[in-house]
Amino acid sequence: MTFFDTNDWDGRIFDGGWVRTSAQAEARSPSTGASLGAYGVASAEDVDRAVRIARSAQREWAARPADERAAIIRRAGDIISAQADTVAKWLIDEAGSGQGKAAFEAGLVSSEFYQASATAMMPYGSLLQSSRPRLSLARRLPAGVVGVISPFNFPAILAARSVAPALALGNAVVLKPDPRTAISGGLIVAAALADAGVPEGVFHVVPGGVDAGSALVDHPDVRIISFTGSTEAGRAIGARASQLLKRAHLELGGNNALVVMADVDVQAAASAGAWGSFLHQGQICMTTGRHLVHADVYDDYVDALAAKARALPVGDPSTGAPLGPVIDAKQRDRIHAIVTETISAGARLDAGGGFNRLFYQATVLSDVQPEHAAFHKEVFGPVAPVVRYTSEDELVSLVNASEYGLSLGILTREPLRALELADRLPSGILHINDQTVDDEAQAPFGGIGASGTGARFGGHEANIEAFTEQQWVTMQAEIARYPF
Repeated sequence: MTFFDTNDWDGRIFDGGWVRTSAQAEARSPSTGASLGAYGVASAEDVDRAVRIARSAQREWAARPADERAAIIRRAGDIISAQADTVAKWLIDEAGSGQGKAAFEAGLVSSEFYQASATAMMPYGSLLQSSRPRLSLARRLPAGVVGVISPFNFPAILAARSVAPALALGNAVVLKPDPRTAISGGLIVAAALADAGVPEGVFHVVPGGVDAGSALVDHPDVRIISFTGSTEAGRAIGARASQLLKRAHLELGGNNALVVMADVDVQAAASAGAWGSFLHQGQICMTTGRHLVHADVYDDYVDALAAKARALPVGDPSTGAPLGPVIDAKQRDRIHAIVTETISAGARLDAGGGFNRLFYQATVLSDVQPEHAAFHKEVFGPVAPVVRYTSEDELVSLVNASEYGLSLGILTREPLRALELADRLPSGILHINDQTVDDEAQAPFGGIGASGTGARFGGHEANIEAFTEQQWVTMQAEIARYPF
């Protein structure tokens, strides 16, 4: 049997094993519209069954020695690494990823499993001082069943970064991938974990729509929800989870600023800006959504950025085009509405602004003002709005005008000055002399404000805090004596 054999998953979900469901859906390429195969669609009842099985299986999984769990998670990383071409092909075909982006994502997925395997072996508690003659300690225990809801844009990595550490730390996991990327964001992860030897019932993939997601959020036996997606959906999930007294880790949208200071090399800055805005068609929470450029270099920067946009081919990424399709017609139409509204309000179109089917051109808008739609909305498309500033105070006001706070880039020849400036620009992630898009498995990841609930992903500390509960334990040689 070859890895990820269609005969295994066709018309099925992964419910501890490959299980056929009564409802199926076609996965389709956003580039060509061609069918990529059918997968099973989970109902609310399927989700309930998956959680019940996961809860039962989790106890034995948590009781296994940490090094056994670590070895299984590492094997999953080895499988993903060995099958990186297969993973990348699915990302290209199903998510519309460019070849470079797909290869990067496949590599990052294996890194997440390797990082998680190390997390399983990290210290999981601490000794505490006590005023009484006893041993006092705090230890971390698995939360139980973790529900993961992942999006379409980086489907494999945005599933793996929660799935891998949650499993490594002794939890069971039920994953609901976005139905537009159910295969690359869910079933292929299940195949790797099954081949690695994760015990039956510990991990489940339940592709589905809003009803499946709601069933996962509302289930009383799911103690943690890890959600990556829109701010609107995240607010609803957070509100619901709080009513059920469960934790929700929310990594949401962004309208990230790239600050271009007066002393930059304009060509280098424009290259960084183009990558930040156009990578994966701008469908990244960290995408550079606002280019804030000092007046002294503004015109040159706009010209350089527009030239790069006009030179970017758009087409089927399987043919090597660096810009592929946006995910669907609804998203394309939303992007175009924001672009046309912003132009009508007085911005200038310097490049792009059109589309063919789902292929939207790399677009540069200059003379953008804070009241324009492209300034204050998360576009989630290949659009670079450019704004002029003249003073540091004006810059601070422009950056902080957004409700989002995920990623910030500052380009300058004086990095220490940028670090000082950043103290006035709250953001979950800061890159000095780089654009806003980056991720590493060992680095804390998360935003503030409308971008989410902080760094709940990446690195040992964040993952241990995210997917375990803390317990206070005391121990003494004899029963304590009391007055009555």
